[in-house]
Amino acid sequence: MLPTELPLTLLCHPATPAPVVRTIEAYASWSTNGVLELAYRLRGDMARLLIPLAQPPGQVDGLWEHSCFEAFVGIMGETAYHEFNFSPSGQWAAYAFSSYRQRDEGYLLLTPPQITTSLSAGRLELTALIPATVLPANVATARLQVGLTAVVEAADIVDGSHSYWALRHTGARPDFHQRDGFALELPPPQVV
Repeated sequence: MLPTELPLTLLCHPATPAPVVRTIEAYASWSTNGVLELAYRLRGDMARLLIPLAQPPGQVDGLWEHSCFEAFVGIMGETAYHEFNFSPSGQWAAYAFSSYRQRDEGYLLLTPPQITTSLSAGRLELTALIPATVLPANVATARLQVGLTAVVEAADIVDGSHSYWALRHTGARPDFHQRDGFALELPPPQVV
């Protein structure tokens, strides 16, 4: 269930129309114990979407090839960032980049995100909790730039089955790694 605060609306990239999706909303904020809380709500024709079935939780590469929700998190003014993928299956992936698409192959996420998914007629909701300890090192004192995104796979679209959703698209083709797309700013967490 999404928090009661007003969610943000993700926009479908114009090059990847998605007539079977009505809306995707997202939310991000810090909890009082320093956990980054993310929530997503997709409304649409669930019978015409390919939603991954429940799997044992764990890190899996390539989740973005199917329906999943994502978050790109960087410190304002720095080029490094993290990418998190959350599948409705309960699986996840996490990557670190030193700059645009320059992946840090040595990055290992020691604490997995906590993912909860709810699927009902016309609606898919997913929440993910990410501890601050797996975010960039100086997250406790810096402002974050966050890109909230989604990939949605349709079952019956002839001209391309994937649509790409983000708070802001910055190019002719979908590219969630573009820093201009990290459109949400969050202050440092206020841990109590």
